[in-house]
Amino acid sequence: MKQARRVSFSTIDPRLGDTSYRPMLSVRLARQERSIVVEGLLDTGATVNVMPYHLGLALGARWEEQQVVVHLSGNLAQLEARALLVLATVEPFAPVTQAFAWTQSTDVPLILGQVNFFQAFDVCFFRSELAFEIRSIRAFQ
Repeated sequence: MKQARRVSFSTIDPRLGDTSYRPMLSVRLARQERSIVVEGLLDTGATVNVMPYHLGLALGARWEEQQVVVHLSGNLAQLEARALLVLATVEPFAPVTQAFAWTQSTDVPLILGQVNFFQAFDVCFFRSELAFEIRSIRAFQ
């Protein structure tokens, strides 16, 4: 049986009341010899994972070396993005490779979307409880 981890929603701005809660997840991103722990927004409506520019730089990525262009849609359609592969760890699960649309914008959060976060993890939202549960699709390790 796969083990689940339960996580409480985060409050972005307490002055906004109930509209302030977001499903944010702490994740360790690693690339080459660098790693960072960041909060990512779980977004089931996002087609792809999105990474802001400063996080890619913190992982040692160089914009000009990323050759695969990614076309974003929706609110982010005007932003140029490049593909960036990183190793992502959500405790207590095993690390998984994640593909990100790395954008030069610093105004976007780290977004965990359908390709490929939700291909690696099942997530069940309990909005009335301000929580979600996450399970690795791979067997718990």
